[in-house]
Amino acid sequence: QVQLVQSGGGLVQAGGSLRLWCAASGTAISTYAMGWFRQAPGKEREFVAAISWNNDSTDYADSVKGRFTISRNNAYTVYLQMSDLKPEDTAVYSCAAGRRRYDFQGPRTDFASWGQGTQVTVSS
Repeated sequence: QVQLVQSGGGLVQAGGSLRLWCAASGTAISTYAMGWFRQAPGKEREFVAAISWNNDSTDYADSVKGRFTISRNNAYTVYLQMSDLKPEDTAVYSCAAGRRRYDFQGPRTDFASWGQGTQVTVSS
C-alpha cells in the first residue's frame, strides 16, 4: 500500500477556492489511479474525482463537474483544485490510491490506500 499525506483545506466563503494536496511517501504514485472522496457529517463517503495512472482520463461526480479539477504534476503528488465552492461542499476530504497499478475504473476503481483526511468548510 501507498502512504498518503494530505494538506490544504480550511474555511472559505461560498464562491471561493481551495486547493488540496495529497503527497505519497516513499512510493511513487505514477502507476496508480488516484481519487478524492468526501464525507459530510451524518452522510456516507462519496466519490468526488479520480484520475487515471497515465493522466489520460478523469472522472467527476456530477455535483462538482466544472468546479473541481483533479491533477498531478509529478510522481508523488496529486491535487484537487476546488472553485466556486458551495456550503454543500463542506466535508472531510480524503485522497486515495488504487490497489493495483495500471488500473482505472473511475469511481469504481479499487482504492486501497487512504490519506488522513482534511476538513473543508464553506460558509454561506
